[in-house]
Amino acid sequence: MGRIKTIARRSFLVGSAAILGGVAFGTYMYKRDVENPLTAGLAEGEVTFNPFVKIDANGVTLITPRADVGQGAYSVQAHLIAEELDIDLETVRIDPGPPSAAYYNGVVAVEGMPVAATSETLMARTGRGAADVVGKLMGLQITGGSSTVPDMYERLRTAGAVARETLIAAAAEQSGVSADQLRTQNGAVVLPDGTQLSYTDLAATAAQTPVVEEVTLRDPATWKTLGKPHLRTDIVAKSTGMQEYGIDIQMDGMVHATTRTNPAIGGGITGFDATEAEAMRGVQAVLEITGGIAVVADNTWRAFQAANAVECDWGPSPYIGDTPKQFEEVAASFIEDRQDSRFKDEGEIEATLDTAEDVLEAEYRIPYLAHAPLEPMSVVVKLGEGRLDIWTGTQIPRFVQDGAAAVAGLESGQVHVHVLMSGGSFGRRLEDDYVRQAVEIAMQLPDTPVKMVWTREEDMTHDFPRPLAMSRARGAVADGAVQAFDLSIAAPSVAESSLARLGQPAMGPDVAIVAGAWDQPFAIPHYRVTGYRVPAMVPVSSWRSVGASGNGFLHESFMDELCHAAGVDPMAERLRLCSHDLSRAVLEEVAKMSDWGSDLGPKRGRGLAFTLAFGVPTAQVVEVSDTPDGIRIDKVFVAAEVGRVLDPVNFEAQLSGGVIWGLGHAMNCELTYEGGMAQQDNYHAFEGMRLHQTPQIEVRGLENGDEIRGVGEPGVPPAAPALGNAIFAATGQRIRELPFAKTVDFV
Repeated sequence: MGRIKTIARRSFLVGSAAILGGVAFGTYMYKRDVENPLTAGLAEGEVTFNPFVKIDANGVTLITPRADVGQGAYSVQAHLIAEELDIDLETVRIDPGPPSAAYYNGVVAVEGMPVAATSETLMARTGRGAADVVGKLMGLQITGGSSTVPDMYERLRTAGAVARETLIAAAAEQSGVSADQLRTQNGAVVLPDGTQLSYTDLAATAAQTPVVEEVTLRDPATWKTLGKPHLRTDIVAKSTGMQEYGIDIQMDGMVHATTRTNPAIGGGITGFDATEAEAMRGVQAVLEITGGIAVVADNTWRAFQAANAVECDWGPSPYIGDTPKQFEEVAASFIEDRQDSRFKDEGEIEATLDTAEDVLEAEYRIPYLAHAPLEPMSVVVKLGEGRLDIWTGTQIPRFVQDGAAAVAGLESGQVHVHVLMSGGSFGRRLEDDYVRQAVEIAMQLPDTPVKMVWTREEDMTHDFPRPLAMSRARGAVADGAVQAFDLSIAAPSVAESSLARLGQPAMGPDVAIVAGAWDQPFAIPHYRVTGYRVPAMVPVSSWRSVGASGNGFLHESFMDELCHAAGVDPMAERLRLCSHDLSRAVLEEVAKMSDWGSDLGPKRGRGLAFTLAFGVPTAQVVEVSDTPDGIRIDKVFVAAEVGRVLDPVNFEAQLSGGVIWGLGHAMNCELTYEGGMAQQDNYHAFEGMRLHQTPQIEVRGLENGDEIRGVGEPGVPPAAPALGNAIFAATGQRIRELPFAKTVDFV
């Protein structure tokens, strides 16, 4: 980190060279330049240097292709370009750009590989390089896995530098002054006499200037905004209510629609009676769609009311439809035939446990969880002759494009996806089911903009939730130390479920089943983590921090049990066992922050949890009080290692938000099913952390590592176990099932 790099333009265009450990990944297809989508339709006087920067007489446009779902992705991407381009972001346009293979994600696939973030073996390095190959060859344009910053850090800085140096070359040609005598400042090239040539004035000349192929990235020590506190580019609009989300789109001639599909997931529809609905004010049509009906009206509220008035005959769900029976299926999955993975298998687990004087055993459970973003699924679709336009917030624009094309019977190039700011996601907008529904409606209303919005109830009950899971753990201690840790986890496969909806087979083990558990940096002498795949039940998907979201609880709660059984301090034992310097530094930091070991007084407790997820070692300490009215969460301390903090303000917001998200769901939330129907259909039944319950949160970011990491998700996994361990410290009660509110009250 921190060293100046000279990077060829080719490296920017195709990603890192993927030459790792002497093994070269590279074919003609991988090495060749990716087509720049911004060149299509360029007018005279416009110039684009690469897929991320376009300039015309009206200004500069920066392309930020990773979706913004509230995590500040647009802002950090724009700052990465602007820092090298030397331009004030208040003077530019920020655009997510079109769906394009040029915006492939070369990092996100790493999370699906059995490669520990702490490993530097040849196989590990090769696997990480292969992820870039996979991302490019598939044109994998996706936002997720806390990958935006790791994937774009160098690419966007290089994009800005390429544009800067080419503009300097254009200014040299236009002015006759040698390029080495020119500099840039706030969107202009400055001549030695102080004359400023704005980037917009240079656009026409730059369009005829050969792109500078080698650039030098600026030393981070000279950065003007990156690494320093600054406002996100969306903060004013969001603070003043001016931010436009997908649900806010308005168009001339637009009609409003909503849908109802079988509340028993996957059950389909056998018939319906729309007589009452069709007679209601403002209703224009009741249409049949796959699995249900759609109502079209003159406003959204009337569409909602009419949809509820349609009498539908629903078929039964094909899945195991009751949560107790679902957990029975999970419990029955701890068998050899359903073993999915065993990435961690060190020492002699069976022999050690067979000869141990006392074997500690525990079973833990976590429930299904809904995504429940504040903005329900919504989209505007317009189908014309040979052209389909889609306006929505999405994390998968190319998948949306292909899926919509398949429904409409068009080629993908005939589908134009306009990506908008999302009002939350937490992984829900990694799906395109709602878009496909809207396309079905638009096919029955050609040349008409159709705005389709789900009710909150439809959104909650037709989610693809975070999977339920169960762990069975065994362990042994001796001489005041943890000696053996055998953790088995059974859960449905997110990869299998998600890929099935894309018509693709799931190949190999699903790392998500054991993510945040198998790859923890503890040198326990006898240490095994086994994943078991539960046969598909309710369709599931990625939820903020994916498998680690629950596995942090399963792993770190039992780790705490083992420490107490050994009679050792949980912090001291983790530090003793920690085999990774960066992780040890995080534990040491959170110990200092929380004054670990000091006396909190009666009826108070302090709990520790650590999870390494998405390459980010994160430790949390939660302090609670046991009051006459219930558990009060007083304070939370968080330390995380991310390599480099690009925006200290947003860094704190993301980790604090992860803590609140993790704690709120651990306290109160579960999604249960009866007859295949989700029983929680709105926030009153799926209650997050209330404002008065929100603790003081102290955040510390460490920058010791060489790899830059993302922080959208790593704050979530340690929250639940840290809270559970704190409750145990305060009350002596060990809770092994989420949500905690099933066992204790919170104030």
